[in-house]
Amino acid sequence: MAAETSQTLDRGIRVLMALAAAPQGLTVTALAETLGINRTVVYRLVSTLELHALVRRDGHGRLHVGLGILHVATAVQPVVRDVAIPVLRRLAEQVGCTAHLTVAEGDEALALAVIEPSWTDLHVSYRVGARHPLDRGAAGKAILLLREASTSPYAVTAGELEAGARGLAAPVRGVEGLEASLGIVTLMALDERELGPVVVAAADELAALLR
Repeated sequence: MAAETSQTLDRGIRVLMALAAAPQGLTVTALAETLGINRTVVYRLVSTLELHALVRRDGHGRLHVGLGILHVATAVQPVVRDVAIPVLRRLAEQVGCTAHLTVAEGDEALALAVIEPSWTDLHVSYRVGARHPLDRGAAGKAILLLREASTSPYAVTAGELEAGARGLAAPVRGVEGLEASLGIVTLMALDERELGPVVVAAADELAALLR
């Protein structure tokens, strides 16, 4: 016998997932059409989620995932970090660059995990918890590739966050509800044709572990 489930809870979760997949936001009508649920029912679900700050409306009345979801995401971050650290360590040792996992928090990029190579004389020190705008630095720009549904495999930047530092980061694709990138940063020359596929492979490995 199939386990009993809550239809209301299931619909509420579907609302959040639909909004998470629509960075531009959705109207109540568009959300109802996306989910195949009566508009009145969707309105009640949205009103309840708004009370808990899990859904918000912008100035045009479009619905977005609310900041309350960050409290839930914060509880998940240690799990993601623990899974990522072995992947980052292998990457850092392989390429001799500081490797990092970055997640999105609103319009900011947050460094969730950082591993420095053990065998190099010179490498970038990158602090866990460091924040910067998503549109600056390779890590944030790789996350924007997710939001824009871009097929570009990675982002490359130079000197945007620290003078002389070069970064390359790939989005962690296909993990529901996670906006993250995995990347490297170095003060040395960065050959993206050589290192790009290596970083993408590491990001894909992490994605597979998190699914």
